[in-house]
Amino acid sequence: MSRRVSLPGASELFGGAAPKQTRPEKRTTTDGSSLADDRPGSNGRARTAVVEDRKSSGRIRHDTKITVYVTEEELLGLEQTRLALRAEHGLTADRGRIVREAIDVLLADFVDHGPDSVLVQRLRAAE
Repeated sequence: MSRRVSLPGASELFGGAAPKQTRPEKRTTTDGSSLADDRPGSNGRARTAVVEDRKSSGRIRHDTKITVYVTEEELLGLEQTRLALRAEHGLTADRGRIVREAIDVLLADFVDHGPDSVLVQRLRAAE
């Protein structure tokens, strides 16, 4: 008798074909023009970011994963924020959810404000 463990293959684990990829909807202004346009707008700069008209995904199963390395101070700040949300606001959120919310807010600010966004200002200051 073999001592090797028999494991399922990728097709058994993932159910065969990959899910269809769909393009996110573009945000539009009240006059119907697109905020995420690939050609220069009236202000002369190109907008290549396509952002869904959505809010953060929240507590659902996520199929895509990235790994981000943070300093001890950043991790401590994230954990303190998680605890403060629970203690001061009665909100229960894991670190991943807080990070997803922060990403959503930052990307929306970038789409809405472009060169005046918090992201652009912080990246320029770090140069």
